[in-house]
Amino acid sequence: MRMETGDTGLALAAAGGDREAFAALLARHYDGLFRVCFRLTGTRDGAEDLTQDICLALPAKLSGFRGDAKFSTWLYRVAVNAAHDARRRAASRTKASDGWGDWERNRRAAADDTAEGLDWLQTAMAALPEDLRDTAALTMGDEMTHAEAAEALGISEGTASWRLSEIRKRLKAMRDEELSA
Repeated sequence: MRMETGDTGLALAAAGGDREAFAALLARHYDGLFRVCFRLTGTRDGAEDLTQDICLALPAKLSGFRGDAKFSTWLYRVAVNAAHDARRRAASRTKASDGWGDWERNRRAAADDTAEGLDWLQTAMAALPEDLRDTAALTMGDEMTHAEAAEALGISEGTASWRLSEIRKRLKAMRDEELSA
């Protein structure tokens, strides 16, 4: 009996919660809906996704069907709107990912700069005499104060401060020499 009922009657019944009416509407219009979605998206995968999205949203959308137009006309309008929404979402994702790509490139460039700086510092530290290297290692990154480093090394705080001053001068001289080369 459902197959003899017109689309408008089935749509109104489905809007009221009749699952059989909804199933009959889908059976009647699924292939046509898929064809329209294929033409709107241009790909089989896109058409499958769009058709599935429409079918999932259709029970809620049916409450807006008034029967003023043929059901197929109304359904295809739903498909066109869904395709527009999908394109807008895709454009937003593309725009967001473009920004993400810029951010990621900048992050990698900064990481490369940091790695390059660390490599330089490690090479420069290796060139320092052992006593200066030990002092630098203890005080880098605020690990220890001058007094704490002096205590750990068994030297005076003044000597630790002098060593740090000497380290800065030597590192600056190494950097200047590299830049002028």
